[in-house]
Amino acid sequence: MGLDHIAARTALVLETNNLRGGEDLHAVATSLERLIDLLSAQTQPLSSLAQLVITHDGLPLAVRESLVQRAGRSIDFVEIDHTLGYYDAKNLGFAAVDASRSDQVVFADTDCMPVREWLAALLAPFASDTPPAVVAGRTSYAATLAGTALTTLDFMYFPSPLQAGATRNFYANNVAFRHDVFLQHGYQPLEGVYRAHCQVLGLRLQAAGVALHFEPRAHTVHRFPDSPRETLQLRWMRGQDTVGLTPHLVSSYLPPRWQWLSRSGPIGPACVLLSRLVFSLCAVNHQHLPPVRGLRWLGTMGLVLAFSAVDFLGAVCRGFGIDTVGRGKASADAQALSYHRP
Repeated sequence: MGLDHIAARTALVLETNNLRGGEDLHAVATSLERLIDLLSAQTQPLSSLAQLVITHDGLPLAVRESLVQRAGRSIDFVEIDHTLGYYDAKNLGFAAVDASRSDQVVFADTDCMPVREWLAALLAPFASDTPPAVVAGRTSYAATLAGTALTTLDFMYFPSPLQAGATRNFYANNVAFRHDVFLQHGYQPLEGVYRAHCQVLGLRLQAAGVALHFEPRAHTVHRFPDSPRETLQLRWMRGQDTVGLTPHLVSSYLPPRWQWLSRSGPIGPACVLLSRLVFSLCAVNHQHLPPVRGLRWLGTMGLVLAFSAVDFLGAVCRGFGIDTVGRGKASADAQALSYHRP
């Protein structure tokens, strides 16, 4: 089956949750236009897709018309409540996909910059003789010193026992699902969690025997938050998320005698972060990024330790009851950070 045929049966869903921060309409419009320009320049034409869906919480008509003109195709704009979070937007975007036209659904983020071959690489496995149920692309930060360090913390991929070339986990900013698979599993509500829903869904898919095909050529580069303060805020919330994620990790990977770690306050999350730190330090120069040597290697290692310390502090504080992730309309996910700088 050819790639053009696969694309013609594929929908692309974008959400604007990560562009909310700062509430600067001009910055939001510029960020969206920049992304649409990149998508329009893909080796697999944006016009070849069955559907393009963008969720938003109040884009003016003029901005929407400009995006349609830049995309050179129709766009289904889905307006959502401004209090809804990132994964709610993903689910609502999926709900707007016409199942009669789309066998696959691609999810991407408006704060990520895909390489020119991204879409073609992400869809290519579906054109094979044994198409997968899910294809996970590779996400990283820019190949700076800080970007290399943070990629080891936020965007690691672990081999899956289900099959060769599969990963245990994926990231919601760069993934393609068979429509029926996402319809069955989807993102489930997780109270008091910022951005760990895709990690939990990865665990659920593995338990269900659904392999996640890993395609490193489908690469997208995640922006940093717009300010150093928001970068530290993101690290803090990543650490706080560890508390909500720990019970799912413990139940999936540890025997019954270790299940007490799910109810251990800061102890379980601290163990998770210490394990992640070991993997992160070992992952430097093993994540498809330009290698760092000499002083740059030392600097990267130092940044991994420094960023991990902020994560650790956030996790320990929440383990003792200091919760800044929040719930409902006050949740950090509904507030969102800002990701506008190139």
